[in-house]
Amino acid sequence: MDDWIIRLVDQGGYWGVALLMFLETVFPPVPSEVIMTVAGVSASRGNMTFTGVVGAGTAGAMLGNYLWFWLAIKFGSDRLHRFADRYGRWLTLNWKEIERGHELFRKHGSIIVLVARMLPTLRSLISIPAGIFGMSHRRFLVFSTIGTAGWSAALAGAGYALGSQFEDVERILGPVSTAVIVLIILGYFWRLIRWKPE
Repeated sequence: MDDWIIRLVDQGGYWGVALLMFLETVFPPVPSEVIMTVAGVSASRGNMTFTGVVGAGTAGAMLGNYLWFWLAIKFGSDRLHRFADRYGRWLTLNWKEIERGHELFRKHGSIIVLVARMLPTLRSLISIPAGIFGMSHRRFLVFSTIGTAGWSAALAGAGYALGSQFEDVERILGPVSTAVIVLIILGYFWRLIRWKPE
């Protein structure tokens, strides 16, 4: 996959970076750690500007972020209520827990979205509760963009600084991403085993 990403960044320039980051947001196994560090390396060689790389990466990711947000809004809390009533055990959620999540988002949604945008795996998933729990479009876009731009700039900056050694970034962040996924899966099975309807 890395070779394909490198070719698309080299050949597609800013459009390639934006497309890859859109795909990464919609399909998380496409690694932003590789996309943005490769783009940073390209910027260090003068093929693109650092600002342009960060802007393209942020724009592509935000398009994907907003797609998930919009789909979650369309799904809606009423449908989620019915879905939770029917499949609560497999979701390991009941309506009381969903209401607590809604209240948490009402009070702290901005900071939750901002922080999650800079965490592997969660950065792609956070749009869903934000949409379902009715976060305003304005707050979603502002705080998502800040967090996404920060993540993109950090990765591109690492690629810019490390040059051809950009694999070091993936070597560090790759296991972190895997660990987050493993924790999510383990947490799900732990809740599934212990889940009781309220």
